[in-house]
Amino acid sequence: MSNNGLTYKNSGVDVTAGYEAVKRMKTHVQKTFTKGVISDLGGFSGMFALDKSQLDEPVLVSGTDGVGTKLMIAFAMDKHNTIGEDCVAMCVNDILCQGARPLFFLDYIATGKLYPEKIASIVEGISNGCVKAGCALIGGETAEMPGLYGIEEYDLAGFAVGVVDKKKIISGDNIKRGDVLIGLPSSGLHSNGFSLVRKLFFDVKKYDVNQYIDELGSTLGEELIKPTKIYSNALIELNEKFDIKGISHITGGGFYENIPRMLSSGLRAVVNRKHVEVPPIFNVMQKLGNIKIDEMYSTFNMGIGIIMAVEQKDADSIIKFLEAKDEKAYVIGEIIEGERGVSICHQ
Repeated sequence: MSNNGLTYKNSGVDVTAGYEAVKRMKTHVQKTFTKGVISDLGGFSGMFALDKSQLDEPVLVSGTDGVGTKLMIAFAMDKHNTIGEDCVAMCVNDILCQGARPLFFLDYIATGKLYPEKIASIVEGISNGCVKAGCALIGGETAEMPGLYGIEEYDLAGFAVGVVDKKKIISGDNIKRGDVLIGLPSSGLHSNGFSLVRKLFFDVKKYDVNQYIDELGSTLGEELIKPTKIYSNALIELNEKFDIKGISHITGGGFYENIPRMLSSGLRAVVNRKHVEVPPIFNVMQKLGNIKIDEMYSTFNMGIGIIMAVEQKDADSIIKFLEAKDEKAYVIGEIIEGERGVSICHQ
């Protein structure tokens, strides 16, 4: 320690590194700016002007989330420019379920030691996610917390706000018996179930992130780090053109927890497992861990990131509309009368 006395820097917090991080991330942030942004990076808050010209009763919709222990995959691979995209996806996909168009996003990064290049890499991923989502990154916080986090560790969380016309809110209230379930494919594991994933591959099987797995056609790390798909391109216009009755984002809790969130009492979703196109990573995990199928469907997305409930007569038109936008979609089940919940049909 310096003889000149105790300072913030020799206590573990280097404010000049924070200034450098802001300087490095500025280009990434500015590429997300949309016409609603009326503030710049570096102020005490972010400002966004709401355009109400095309909305009769604008309703703001918000969501917040993180990426869980998927962060530990980024640490192990020393790859940090995609994990921010996961954070955006987890927040934005939630508000899309209510029919909202994403407007802006804020991030929070906490780290044991602030490395400007690493923070800029994280923000690069956040920026890329915001561009895909069609929202602006208008603010955030980077906190250096020595003693709470290891010097190579960080945590990441985000907050998204969108808007929807009150008459176009997707609530699930109109779902009825005979409606069909349309699934939109995931990009892989997304950002859920990673405590089980890490337990299986790294603790039980003693794999390394650099281990090549034939069934995956890639290293384990390359598969696990794949960013969570953002569904703005598929869902925003869809809500404007069709009657989408309900949307579930298949995140933590898998099918069993998330599908019922759009259902009213007395309605049950039936998913036909043979109609679900399951990516290899899920089959590899089930086989290696001898994991029961119900455990898989209650933990992971199993290759389906979004499930929509729609009128049967609209299903073909919706699927064709999405295919024209290079978005794959297909019918995976239906709504029946019964106890509120989900049945996975294995035939």
